[in-house]
Amino acid sequence: MARTRGIPACTRCVRAGTALFFPDFSMPLQDTGFFWVFLAIICYGVVHSLLASNQAKAFAVRRFGGYANRYYRLLFNLLAGVTLLPVLALVVLLPDRILYIIPLPWVVLTLGIQAVAVICLLIGIQQTGSASFLGISQLFDRPANESAKLVKSGFYRYVRHPLYSFSLAILWFMPYMSFNILAFNIGATLYLTIGSILEEKKLVEEFGETYVAYRQRTPMFFPILIKKR
Repeated sequence: MARTRGIPACTRCVRAGTALFFPDFSMPLQDTGFFWVFLAIICYGVVHSLLASNQAKAFAVRRFGGYANRYYRLLFNLLAGVTLLPVLALVVLLPDRILYIIPLPWVVLTLGIQAVAVICLLIGIQQTGSASFLGISQLFDRPANESAKLVKSGFYRYVRHPLYSFSLAILWFMPYMSFNILAFNIGATLYLTIGSILEEKKLVEEFGETYVAYRQRTPMFFPILIKKR
C-alpha cells in the first residue's frame, strides 16, 4: 500500500457516506508523488510510442534483418510490460494521499464495471487476434508479403479502439482515488489518446481509403448509442 497520511479523516467521510462527493485535499499536492508519477508515465508513453513507430521497426529490420520481423512484436510487448513496473512502483511507494473512497453500495457498481471491462478487454484481444497481438504468431514462418487484415467485427464494429476504451474504464472506475493514482490515470489517458492518433496514421498508410471510410463511420473510444437518421 502507498504511504498515506490522514486516512482517519477519509474513513470518517466513508462512514458518513460522503466520500464519493467530498474528496480530501488537505495534503498539499507537492508533498505527494503526483508529479513524479505523472512524469514517469509520460516518459513511458514517449518511449513506448517511439518503439511502436514504423521508423523504429524499419531500423530494426535494417539492423537485424528477418529476425526483427519475427521477434519485434514479442520483444516490444515484453519491454512494455517490464518498463511499466517501475512506474507502478512509484505509484505505490511514493508519499500519497487518498482523495476519496467510494462507499457501499456504489463500490459494488464500480467494481462490477471494472470486472466487465477486464472480461471485454480479453475478448477484444481475442477478436484482434491474440497470437498476433502478443507477437506469438510472428515467431513462426509466414510469407513476408502476407497482408494484414483490418478488423472491423466484434467490438471494432462499434469503436475503433475498444482495447483502449476498456482500459480507460478500468482506470477511471477505481473504487478509490489518490494523488498518485490520479497522476497515473491522467498520464495513461493522455498516452492512450495520443497513441491512438499515431496508430491511426500508420493504419491509414497500411489500409488507405478502407481505413479512412471505417474511421469516418466509427467513433474512436465511445460507441454512439443512437445513430442519426
